[in-house]
This record gives sequence, C-alpha cells and structure tokens, in this order.
Amino acid sequence: RHTREPPLLPTMSWSSVAASAAVLLASCSQTDAFVAPAAFGARASSRAATRGTPLSVYMDAALILQNKGGGHGEIGFHMAKQLKDKGLDVTLMQDSAAKMDKNPFSSYGDLGVEVVTADLSNKEEVQSKVAGKSFTHVFDNFSKDVGTCTLAETAKTSWGVKSYVYVSSGGMYEASNAQPMKEDGATKATGQRGVEEHLDGLGLPWTSFRPQYIYGPKTNKRDYLDWFIDRVVRDRTCPLPGDGKQLASVTNCEDVAAMMTSVVGKEEAAAKQVFNCGTDDLVSYEDICSMVAKVAGKQAKTMTYDPKNFDLPKGSFPFRNTEFAVTPDKAKSILGWSPKNRLEADLPWYYQQYIDAGLDKKDIKFEADETIMG
Repeated sequence: RHTREPPLLPTMSWSSVAASAAVLLASCSQTDAFVAPAAFGARASSRAATRGTPLSVYMDAALILQNKGGGHGEIGFHMAKQLKDKGLDVTLMQDSAAKMDKNPFSSYGDLGVEVVTADLSNKEEVQSKVAGKSFTHVFDNFSKDVGTCTLAETAKTSWGVKSYVYVSSGGMYEASNAQPMKEDGATKATGQRGVEEHLDGLGLPWTSFRPQYIYGPKTNKRDYLDWFIDRVVRDRTCPLPGDGKQLASVTNCEDVAAMMTSVVGKEEAAAKQVFNCGTDDLVSYEDICSMVAKVAGKQAKTMTYDPKNFDLPKGSFPFRNTEFAVTPDKAKSILGWSPKNRLEADLPWYYQQYIDAGLDKKDIKFEADETIMG
C-alpha cells in the first residue's frame, strides 16, 4: 500500500475550513493524523508536517483596533508585524479618519495581513466588519472612553477571547507619585481609566498597558525629539524647564508593541494586570539635548527657567515640566519583556529621517523661546 503526504490546507476563511474538513480527512490515510480545528479564528492557517507527523492547524487570530494617529499611531503597525511573526492570523482594523497616504498607514501593504477600515467610534459599522468572524486576541489601540469601546462585549460573549489587550495611557498618573512611577500609583479619573474599569466589570481576561513618550521609524508624531533637533541644527539654545535633569521614559515603538504582544502565550499570567509600558533606559531633558548635538555635529546649548514665571502656550515644551517617568519592572518580571532599543543608539537614523524630510530647512517660529530668553 502506498502512503501519501497529507495535502496542504491553504489559508482560508473559517467557513471554508469546516467545509474542507471532510475532504481532508478522506484524503489522508489511516496512518496520517489530522488535528481538528477549534471553533474560533477569523481565518485558519495550516501547514503539512513531514511524513508520519500530524498536520498542524493554527487557529489563534488577532484583531487590532488602530486609532487615526498621534502618539499611539505607529503601535498597530508593529503589533501586526510581531503577531504575524508569532504565527497568529492578523486582522488590522484601521480607523477611517487616518491619513492613509502618511506613515505608518501607507506601509500597511508591507505587513501581509488583512487590513480593513471603519469608523471605530461607530459600533454598528465595527460590528458589521467582524460579522461571521471570531478572534482569540483583541488589541484595542482605539478606545479613549467607555463610549468608544465598541467590541468589548462581543469579545466576551461571542468570541470568548483568551486576551483583551488595551492600550491605555501613562498620562493618567498623578504627578505627585514617587518617581519613577509604579502601576499602583495614584491615577486621575480619565477616559482610559474608565475603559480599564469597564473591561474588568465585563469579566474579560483584560490586560492594560500604559505607554508614555513614544518614537519610532514610522512615527507620525515627531514632536518629542524634533523639539530638540529643531533648535540644535539651527544653533539655538534649548530652554529647559526646572533644572533640565528631569527623567523621562522615551521608548522605541517596536519595544512598546513587543511588550503588548508578549501577552501571547502568557495570557493567564497577564490577565487583569496593568503594566507600565516604557523603557528602563531613562533619559533627562539635558541628556536628549546633548545626544542630539552629538549626532548633528553641533555644540549643545541649554538654559533653564522656572515655568511658573511664564504664561506659555501648550506645546512650548514637548514633555512635562516635572519629572514623569515609569518603571517597567513588573513587565520584565511577569512577561519576560526587555527593551531592545536605546534612544542614544537610535538617534542617528532618527536624525537622518529628519534631514531627509527637509525639516532642517523648515521655517519655524520660536516665539515661546524668545519669551523665555527675553
């Protein structure tokens, strides 16, 4: 009797998987094994093993809800890439308000995942986009309050997800907390905090991550570091609030996403936990200025001032006037995460992107600086 290798099951819709199961079973010999798929997953991906080993069907499927941009705008891109690399079937649902011709959205075609768009604040539209599908993991990088948390109930009652990951915000911490801040620090009553409480009330296996300041190769919010580069390349002084030695968590977006996707395989340990999402390589405002100057081949020039003495418009300085940093020790311990990137090592490519974009030639008004320096 001649034996045959079990046929490959191509990537297909879940409805196609069920229809194909009988055909697949019939085509396999009695010595071939078939692992029946579980009843979940937006799509199924599979591969045939070597002769005499079972056919493996991987059903875990992730849905990413991605906002229109800003500080968290790049996270979804990296999560999609990392989750695909982990073997999950990934659907990225992008808020339709995003400018799709700009980074990171214009790079979605490089990911090789399903991308759909929707008004993520419209519950009916979002529900229609996932009709007939199911997911084991949800990564919510959209909800800003309970009213915009459109899929949590479905994730609980219809999908029975293994994990609902929520991208919250470190901005909810009270500035009075001891620095660097831990997850049990006092928080304000923000919309994001309300979402965390809502997810817990639903009984979901939720995990919340609270990022702080983010930069990355495909960012569409360059404010944090460009503030320093704008001044250094033009041989201007960087006016720093306080003594300029305040520490901040300035983290590469790839590391931010990696902490969030590290939940896969650790769902039970991560359930109902809050994690600070920032690097352990804290830098001061003075440090950033010096590092930028080194990369640009310039001399760092700084001065300090008391912000209480000036009525400055919002955005005059990209960080808080006071120290505002977090410790990621909890994520390192429970999730086994650690950052792979450091700001000082990343600044050369970040600076080159700035130059390539012609930002060094941009006409900038430094009115707040002039007010400070008199």
